[in-house]
Amino acid sequence: MPSNKSPMYDVVVIGAGNAAMAAAMSAHEEGASVVILEKAPKEWRGGNTRFSGGLFRVAFDNIKQIDQVVAGRSEPDTVVMPTYTKEDFRNDVIRVTGGRTDLELVDFMIDHSLETLQWMSDLGIQVNYNTLSALTKDEKGRYRVPKGGPLRTNHDGIGLSDDWFDVVEKAGIPVLYETMALGLVKSDDGRTTGVRVRDNDGERVIECRTAVVASGGFSSSPEMRSMYLGPEWANVKVRGTRFNTGEIIRATIDAGAEAYGDWSSCHATPIDFEAPQYGDMALTDKSNRLSYPFSMMVNCEGERFIDEGEDIKILTYAKTGRAILKQTNSIGYQIFDSKVFQYLEPRYSTATPVEADTLEDLADKINERFAPVEMNKKRFLETARAFNDAIPEKVDITPDHKDGNSSKGLELEKTNWAQRLDKPPYRCYAATCGLTFTFGGVRVNTDAEVVDINGRRLEGLYATGEVLGGFFSFNYPAGTGLVRGSVYGRVAGRNAARYAKSNNPVSK
Repeated sequence: MPSNKSPMYDVVVIGAGNAAMAAAMSAHEEGASVVILEKAPKEWRGGNTRFSGGLFRVAFDNIKQIDQVVAGRSEPDTVVMPTYTKEDFRNDVIRVTGGRTDLELVDFMIDHSLETLQWMSDLGIQVNYNTLSALTKDEKGRYRVPKGGPLRTNHDGIGLSDDWFDVVEKAGIPVLYETMALGLVKSDDGRTTGVRVRDNDGERVIECRTAVVASGGFSSSPEMRSMYLGPEWANVKVRGTRFNTGEIIRATIDAGAEAYGDWSSCHATPIDFEAPQYGDMALTDKSNRLSYPFSMMVNCEGERFIDEGEDIKILTYAKTGRAILKQTNSIGYQIFDSKVFQYLEPRYSTATPVEADTLEDLADKINERFAPVEMNKKRFLETARAFNDAIPEKVDITPDHKDGNSSKGLELEKTNWAQRLDKPPYRCYAATCGLTFTFGGVRVNTDAEVVDINGRRLEGLYATGEVLGGFFSFNYPAGTGLVRGSVYGRVAGRNAARYAKSNNPVSK
């Protein structure tokens, strides 16, 4: 296959999301020649990053460290937040994954989380306080930012993606759009020497001294979802990009990488039941339905199926979508009364709720709205009565953290934020499962080098972002995906550039 039409690059970065851009800029800072391959057309660029909320989970010991990252983009006295130590971060990852995580990789990510966000901020990524997740204000009128989620980029994932493209454009790094990576080219001695691609001119090889795989998971491949997650995932709605189809994960494994992590689970969040099949650029993450801790949530049988108040939403939302998927018609009806309307995320404004002054009328309107999907009205009303009977008449909840206000006597208790449904009007938002990203991938070491099953590095091959396995299983702490991509992207780009310098020229 001809390759003489393409220049030789020190580093080829496969992908154009947050992790890929961190790798590209880090390699550029080391003096490497870099090119970015983006499978999508320009108008759909940015991978899953563009559909994210832009939330970063970062360890810090003093709020002044977060103030420094924000760097004057907002006044420090507008927020208050608890510190979030490295131990806090580590414990949250262990807890939500059930201990099924590679602690060496996780600890490296945590140790470098704050400095990496400072680096991004210094580059021009507009990072700000995470006021979107704040449900209340303190007595001084400051937003109470929840523990573990201190930072969010301006304009969420759209802003993060746009900022990265501005940064790489100013650095003079080319982005090749509609350029699909098909596989890796290796020399006889096993070094990565090129990436085989398909673009509008056909297939060719882009020659390089190193490659960074940052092309996302396999969330948009019905074949791979069915194979690894299970057949019920074949037709699931995909919250993010339609371009994460997994072929480069396969190619990396074919090149000798160890398949690593939990290939049978994923990040799957509740989204609007009426959302499109794939992520919508107009909505991005605004289809999320994450205020379920303040709801009674039922399925088509009219029965509750999870503890809605198990924990704060940023520690349960990535598994709640999976629970909804398992219900009949993959639907969960989130029922709220007017006492908690003030706590609904602004993202709920992107849907029109079903509303009524009685639960009986609400059930009728739900069935009319979502026909031919139908909820068992009789059982729903029985569930609501039992739910109300198990909760004291007057309960004051504390929405910012677990308050211990639990139902008493239900087979499935609601363990926090339990309030009766007794103050009309009542609202229902129907949610389904939205797959965000998959957890299975390839193994790397803390230098972001791709390794085989014996721990030997694959010469000249690095990886970052959703391609990495070993971090998450079953559940996921919000904001960890973006910080993982940033930390390991920065390391991958830096080490790829240094490797390229020390291995020049490459055998043809």
